[in-house]
Amino acid sequence: MTLLQLFLFYLIAINLLTFLLFGVDKRRAIRGRWRIPERTLLLAALLGGSLGGLAGMYLFHHKTHKPKFFVSLPIFLVIQLCLLWQLFIR
Repeated sequence: MTLLQLFLFYLIAINLLTFLLFGVDKRRAIRGRWRIPERTLLLAALLGGSLGGLAGMYLFHHKTHKPKFFVSLPIFLVIQLCLLWQLFIR
């Protein structure tokens, strides 16, 4: 497996994980159960899962009114796309 393949696998995995974390947290919020800390959701997005986080935010209608999320996640995505561009296109 090449380094590029490993990196792409990581991106798919972290985005899927982040998406699932948003879904699980929303479900727990509805049921009044223990929640996933916001710091965990943001960290997963920062570590490469911003696209999955944004998808989870809007698909599950979760954290969409919290500036911490609706501002941070798009910023994380732009930064991550710029880094990808620097690494692989240039």
